[in-house]
Amino acid sequence: MREYYLAVDMGASSGRHLLGWLEDGKMINEEIHRFDNGLSKKDGQLCWDVPGIFENVKEGMKNCAKEGKVPVCMGIDTWGVDFVLLDENDQILGNTVGYRDSRTNGMDEKVYEVIPEKELYARTGIQKQIFNTIYQLEAIKQTQPEILEKACAMLMIPDYLHFLLTGVKKTEYTNATTGQLINPWTKDWDWELIDMLGFPRKIFCPIVKPGTLLGRLRPEIAAEVGFDCDVVAPGTHDTASAVLAVPSDDENTLYISSGTWSLLGIERLEPDCSPESQEMNFTNEGGYDYRFRYLKNIMGLWMIQSVRNELGRANSFAEMCAMADEAKIDSIVDCQDQVFLAPDSMIEAIKEYCRNTNQQVPETVGEISRVVYKSLADCYAKAIAALEKSTGITYSTLNIVGGGSNAEYLNLVTAEATGKKICAGPGEATAIGNLAAQMINHGALKDLWDARKCVFNSFPIKTY
Repeated sequence: MREYYLAVDMGASSGRHLLGWLEDGKMINEEIHRFDNGLSKKDGQLCWDVPGIFENVKEGMKNCAKEGKVPVCMGIDTWGVDFVLLDENDQILGNTVGYRDSRTNGMDEKVYEVIPEKELYARTGIQKQIFNTIYQLEAIKQTQPEILEKACAMLMIPDYLHFLLTGVKKTEYTNATTGQLINPWTKDWDWELIDMLGFPRKIFCPIVKPGTLLGRLRPEIAAEVGFDCDVVAPGTHDTASAVLAVPSDDENTLYISSGTWSLLGIERLEPDCSPESQEMNFTNEGGYDYRFRYLKNIMGLWMIQSVRNELGRANSFAEMCAMADEAKIDSIVDCQDQVFLAPDSMIEAIKEYCRNTNQQVPETVGEISRVVYKSLADCYAKAIAALEKSTGITYSTLNIVGGGSNAEYLNLVTAEATGKKICAGPGEATAIGNLAAQMINHGALKDLWDARKCVFNSFPIKTY
């Protein structure tokens, strides 16, 4: 009898439910539900609609029952750093503020009054991003201390969704590491750091490793969706799941998980928390099997997504790639510049950057697209050069997984900029890695390497 597994893969702009199963040693998947997601203003803050997200989680589960494809297991992955705070009755306190909100402005300096930046990196190995959980909690402590006083639990977004499904309050390791509050050697909360910062210990729930069985559905949820199943915490950080699905059997694998963000890096068995690593702004995020995703955060497809939205989605991404290929402009912007994090107009931010750096200002859709894609490729090349210098390893192949692996023009200019062989695919790597973690838990796949071999044999990989 066929065993179905359900991956709920939540991104910053959309969510999807993919059913997966094994057939003749290959993984097959089918999209069963898709929905929009995004930040919206509430009380002057950029917030997530968590109740709306959960309703969509259940809606996709109901679709499984309607189609007679009931999963034996399910798991949820999302973006990192964001969380909810719960009171003694498990109700959300305050707004569920998203990482692009400005509330963390200046909070880094507040944290550094307690612990210097270099010391913070040395003990966590996590790159400085102003939206990390540590700075979000500091913002609450500074502006809404009464909320922290009332809080009885903090759950990252996927952990909260899993809690709503099962009633179990656990924090999955890979997502927790993105917040800059985990000790990379003990794989647990850095309790000394938490005490230093004055965050209440009671809100931090027990850490579990990716692939952990959390439990079964609550009876009322099972009745509502039409079935019961196991709930497994995959790599709940979407990049952790995507990296699990990189189709390579090489320990020295170079990858980009390409989506709203481009996460470029390698896997390591030990963290590198050295000053040199900090200087390069590389991070040691948690991965499957307690491996480290040693990577650099690059702005990614957020820029082209924003451009497309501003233009009323008049052109598909494939059309924008084609227009970029035909355009004649060589201007480059620094994708890592904070002006591109959440501008009122991405197009104007790109034009202004080019003006300020005395470069040709893009005007047409093709020119703007070309500047974005060429700039991303340039950023990738610089990050790879720094990584190779740091590790002493020269990588011949760059594996690109995730939605960005379908961007033909970006893959071509990346090959040109990096001088690497590009292996692109699978496009749904995050959901596939989510499914693979569940299948390993259930014994359908043996381990990480068996999963990667299965991915390689199951999905088309295009080379450049």
